[in-house]
Amino acid sequence: MSSEAELLRTPPLISFWLSPRQTIVRIVAERPRYLVVPLAVLGGASGAATVLLDMGIGTDLVGWRGSAGTILGGAVLGFCNLYLFAAVAGWIGRTIGGSASTVAVRAVYAWSQLPIVLGLIIVLAVLSGLHVFAADGIASPARSPVLQIVQGIFGLWTLVAALLMLARVEGFGFGRALVTHLIGSLSAPALLALGVRTFLYQPFSIPSASSAPTVLPGDYIFVAKYAYGYTHYSLPFSPPLFSGRIFGAEPQRGDVVVFRLPKDDMTDYTKRVLGMPGDRIQMKEGQLYINGSAVKRERIADFSGVDVCGGGTGPVKRWRETLPNGVSYETLDCVDNGFYDNTNVYTVPAGHFFMIGDNRDNSTDSRVLSSVGYVPFDHLIGRVGMIFFSRSDGTDGGAASVRYERIGTVVR
Repeated sequence: MSSEAELLRTPPLISFWLSPRQTIVRIVAERPRYLVVPLAVLGGASGAATVLLDMGIGTDLVGWRGSAGTILGGAVLGFCNLYLFAAVAGWIGRTIGGSASTVAVRAVYAWSQLPIVLGLIIVLAVLSGLHVFAADGIASPARSPVLQIVQGIFGLWTLVAALLMLARVEGFGFGRALVTHLIGSLSAPALLALGVRTFLYQPFSIPSASSAPTVLPGDYIFVAKYAYGYTHYSLPFSPPLFSGRIFGAEPQRGDVVVFRLPKDDMTDYTKRVLGMPGDRIQMKEGQLYINGSAVKRERIADFSGVDVCGGGTGPVKRWRETLPNGVSYETLDCVDNGFYDNTNVYTVPAGHFFMIGDNRDNSTDSRVLSSVGYVPFDHLIGRVGMIFFSRSDGTDGGAASVRYERIGTVVR
């Protein structure tokens, strides 16, 4: 009795490590919302950081930019998962005979994050120490097994704590707790990701340099799905459930967009909208003409450091174009008198758009009628909004590394 009485007087942040089941009963009975949101947010940030460590870029978390991005994104996911998990797992628990309220299930989810948060603190402390004291930097292969073991231990601890606490508040056995937790933990992130991906933002990666320097190979971008409304291409796997666009809105000239290739509607392309329905588009000596008028452009400093032309990282001619509506952006000119520097006049059909990559001599786009051609309005996926991550692959002569300066860049 004395030990139980002492446990009841111990702060929950300490008693959790001694007896998670008794601690959660006490929390639910006295203060069911105590620290729920902060712990869920910290748990989400820790989970995101763990994923990055597993991807082999753990040293980047020592930098403040990597830490800030991880904390922000993980915090949002942790907050959303808190409520989605409680809704799904709470319903499953009640269906199979449990008695816990949704508030109690939220408390279980939040407090079960404590081990993974502690695990991340330990891992980051080790990484920081190696970063400070290692003479030649941090040797990733040497530390990886140790860090993975640490992550695995604390991840397993998090799962066990969640199951013990969930079984206690629901009033059923470990087996039903496991079923409830698995369904909730798998369904909640899936529902969240599905909703965000379908209606708000979809992530894409950039594999080629066809739209350089605006987006580069290794950039990861968010595309706003709502910008132009929704078609069946907005849905996962693009089932032909309906035709046309819902809440449709035409893109503006100069928007950078992702669209489905007309010749192969399973392939996504990223280009800039330069021709609107009814426009006449032509290239003359490398300069863009819209409806017979040359688009203003001025030469700026050469571009270098990334192989965007397939011939090394040397300097490439760079121009700044300004469209009639005031949209301004940079283009590259890999070679003089390139294959598509002089073209016939393209007349954009009604309901279609003309797309050109900013890397003018290294882009397969609407100028190639046999491959891309005019893009139907229904094939637009969305407008490119922001670069949320960027990493060079090391093929440009240097080691693979995170391009911090590109993270958070708004694409225009």
